[in-house]
Amino acid sequence: MKLIKFEYKGKSDWGCVRDNLIHVVSGDIYTGSTETGDTVPLEEVKVLPPVSPSKIIGAGLNYFGLAKEHKMEIPEEPILFFKPPSSIIGHMDHIIYPANCNRVHYEGELGVVIGKKVKNVSESDAFECVLGYTVANDVAAMDYLERDKQQTTRVKGFDTFSPFGPVIATGIEAGNLDIETRLNGKRVQSSNTNDLIFKIDQLICAISDVMTLLPGDLIMTGSPAGVGPMKKGDTIEIEIEGIGILKNFVS
Repeated sequence: MKLIKFEYKGKSDWGCVRDNLIHVVSGDIYTGSTETGDTVPLEEVKVLPPVSPSKIIGAGLNYFGLAKEHKMEIPEEPILFFKPPSSIIGHMDHIIYPANCNRVHYEGELGVVIGKKVKNVSESDAFECVLGYTVANDVAAMDYLERDKQQTTRVKGFDTFSPFGPVIATGIEAGNLDIETRLNGKRVQSSNTNDLIFKIDQLICAISDVMTLLPGDLIMTGSPAGVGPMKKGDTIEIEIEGIGILKNFVS
């Protein structure tokens, strides 16, 4: 199932997408929802960010290919950081290039959406707390990385720096999915989630050892090789097999 949050004629709703048609659902997406029988054409809605997380947790340097590309050592444990919920935008929204920045990078990533409250979960039970998967762009202002001594609050935290969507795909296995990023139609990242250093269950376990994960929380699992700069006027598309395409504009 592909869950979508959307706005239509001034009202926001949840639905599931099938054949370019949204089937409206009622109820709680985390505990159970049912189709109402109403449908809306997908092309007539504004797609909204799928969830409103209490927190966004990113995993740094989490693809073998990226580590090889930059000649960096493989980390012994997940490198975690926060992105603020105020940085969230959705599919087809604009990434705003900060006026005082010259190096803003795209980072195509698989996003994991948490479906229930969990703390200290084991790797073997980790997938029980997953609602589904989405497409994310961990936008980064690289101008600040050295200035802030590798601290990522400013690097990752600008408004509009966390696009994700357009849907949450449920009931899929996310450990072997092709992921591709295109800048103005040109492929700039191409990999597969099987190249993750720390797999999804390992990330959930490591994060939940530190903090309680709540329904709607988003984990950005890391970006493969090919991370690079965007500029004003660019269009960035990230596609993940079995989920869909996240498209945003840089302005």
